[in-house]
Amino acid sequence: MSLFSEPIEAFPYKPPSEDIKAKYKKFFEIKKPIKAPFAKLVFDKIAAFLILALCSPVLIFLIIANFIEGLIIPENRGPLFFYYNAVSAGKIFKKYKIRLIKEKCIDKDLQQKGDWHAYAKEWDPKSRTYLGKFVKKFYLDEIPQFYCVLKGDMSIVGPRPIAVHHYERDLKQGNVTRFLIKGGLLGKGHIKKGTPEMGNPIYEYEYLDTYINSSSFRLLLLDLKIIWKGFIVMLKAKGL
Repeated sequence: MSLFSEPIEAFPYKPPSEDIKAKYKKFFEIKKPIKAPFAKLVFDKIAAFLILALCSPVLIFLIIANFIEGLIIPENRGPLFFYYNAVSAGKIFKKYKIRLIKEKCIDKDLQQKGDWHAYAKEWDPKSRTYLGKFVKKFYLDEIPQFYCVLKGDMSIVGPRPIAVHHYERDLKQGNVTRFLIKGGLLGKGHIKKGTPEMGNPIYEYEYLDTYINSSSFRLLLLDLKIIWKGFIVMLKAKGL
């Protein structure tokens, strides 16, 4: 599957403008990933553990619902969880999600390689299971990524970690945020999803500026604000 056959929603990220390059010039000169502040690391671990604990009834419900749907509709049968290889702070990791589409719509060869393209039919509503449609509506497919936060592969807030080929494409067009800091389940730009501002890199550079130049307390306040806005987006149930 070529990049050109991907829906635009799969890669909405735009290159940095000349204004961004001028204002945040020093960020483009950094040659290695930046260590996360200790307070952020602690917050991420505690918050991820608590959220996973609170979400455990939801996950149990989804496991049961997935099993029942598979019994009633055999073609919708299959594991609830899957992963593909993504990049966070310049490193490849397994990004876990909840399966939205029927097993027959998954490319098994690419799946074995952890290639995002194995699941590209996720963008076709006709390929989704009934549970997948419900899960996507409320963004519940992102819940397993709190496990990635616990493992240390991700942060709760940061630039959205993307598939390997998307990461390489983003680097090639000049963006550096996903190389410099851990990817987040939520991001200052990602909460703009559903608006024309989604994909505008300015938000990721503004976050990076706070990440590097502000106190841990101010960064924590910003993270909490982004988490709250992400929660509001989830409640609107407009996932596509």
